[in-house]
This record gives sequence, structure tokens and C-alpha cells, in this order.
Amino acid sequence: MEKKSSPIANLFLMIIFFILYAPIFYLIFYSFNSGGTMNNFEGFTLEWYRELFHDTRLLIIVLNTLVIALLSALIATIIGVLGAISIGNYKKRHSQNALLAVNNVLIVSPDVIIGASFLILFTMAGIQLGFYSVLLSHIAFSIPIVVLMVLPKLLEMSPTLIDAARDLGASRWDVLTKVILPYISPGIVAGFFMALTYSLDDFAVTFFVTGNGFSTLSVEIYSLARRGISLNINALSTIMFLVTIMMVIIYYYLTQRSGTKGVGFRR
Repeated sequence: MEKKSSPIANLFLMIIFFILYAPIFYLIFYSFNSGGTMNNFEGFTLEWYRELFHDTRLLIIVLNTLVIALLSALIATIIGVLGAISIGNYKKRHSQNALLAVNNVLIVSPDVIIGASFLILFTMAGIQLGFYSVLLSHIAFSIPIVVLMVLPKLLEMSPTLIDAARDLGASRWDVLTKVILPYISPGIVAGFFMALTYSLDDFAVTFFVTGNGFSTLSVEIYSLARRGISLNINALSTIMFLVTIMMVIIYYYLTQRSGTKGVGFRR
């Protein structure tokens, strides 16, 4: 029997969503303001979007951000999946908990501390701040996220599936590619998209490890906002919000599709 939500709970939920989304829609609304301010809406225009797409430097920064996000998410997903499998292979519970505690350090640590630590590390190692320093930093803080997304799905898997595959003559590679990875694919997809989102969204760590001549969207938006109100920021933020919505839809579609395949596999 389904439980019906109370009117008070629905009202509370609507208030929460309004608080969360009202500033975003306010920002989107004024990205079409011909007046150039966020006080009075004088008329509809696409001038700020045209100006945005004619800004070559900003387009290069967008490309840098996407490349960093995709590369870091891909590499972090590969390393995170292997790490989750390694942690899952430990039979003793306290060993798993100890490794998870080490894994969670980067998640619970303040971003400012992580950024400063990476800055000191790259300076001591002689790594020039720029593309590679940002990429390595994003990979490092994305790996624990992937591990946390993949490990629960891995622990759900019955050991009898692996035993049955080995009894049928499957090699270790076959067990990994044809049994383990298909089963944990929803966690892998979730880990990749979470790592991608964190990379696109990160500011604090990136701010510490970017060098002269290289920037990402979060750092650029911050520097633009400090110069004063510009509706270019609104236009750019609107596009980023729409891209995020598209990513959520794609993620939902992939998880639903993998879930359907998982049901067929279990049969």
C-alpha cells in the first residue's frame, strides 16, 4: 500500500525547490536583458550570447574546462574502479574500513587545504602550474568519488557469480570483463558522471593550481564577477546550467538502460 505524502511535506518541498532554483532562474531571466543590468528588465535581447560566442579567449577556456573534465573523469574512473575492486577483494572488514578511511580523506578535507597541498607538492616537484597541474589535481580528488560510487555495487555482487564463471573455465580477464564490470556498470557510470560534475564545478582547488595563461570556467567566472556585473556571466552560467541538465538526462537514461540490462542478466 502506497503512502500518500502530506500537504505540509509537499509545501515544504516546494519551498526548498523555490529557494534552490529561484536565483538560477533570476540569473537566466536577466541574461536576456537589453539594459545591461540586473535591476530593470528593459527588453529581450541575445546580445550577451552573441558577445559570449565571439569571445575567443572565453571559448578557449571553455574548451580547456571540458578537456580537463573529460580526461580527469575518464582516468579517475579507471583508477577508481581498479581501486574499488582491490578494496572489495579484502576479506577482513577492518582492512576494508581502513582503506576506505584513507580513500575518504580527500572527500572530507576542506578544498582550501587540498588546493594548498597540491600547490606545495607541484612547486616542490618542479611541475609548472597549468594544464597538467590542474589535470592531476582533478584526477586525485575524483578517484575517491568513483570508489564510493562503485564499491557498494561491487559488495552487492554475490561471490557465487565469480565462482560459477571460474568453474566454467573463465580466466581472470574473462571474470573481470564479462562478470564483474557488467554487474557494476551502473556504479561506473555514476562515478564517471560524478567525477565529471566535480571537475566542471571545482573552483577552490583549481584556483590554487592554475598558472599564468591557463584557466578554467570556474576561475574565469570568479575573475569576471570581481570586475563588476556583466551579463556575459549570466549568459555563460545559463549555458552551463543547460549543459548540466543535459548531463543529468543522459545519466538518467544510461542508468535506466543499464538497470534494464542488469535485470536481463540476472535472469
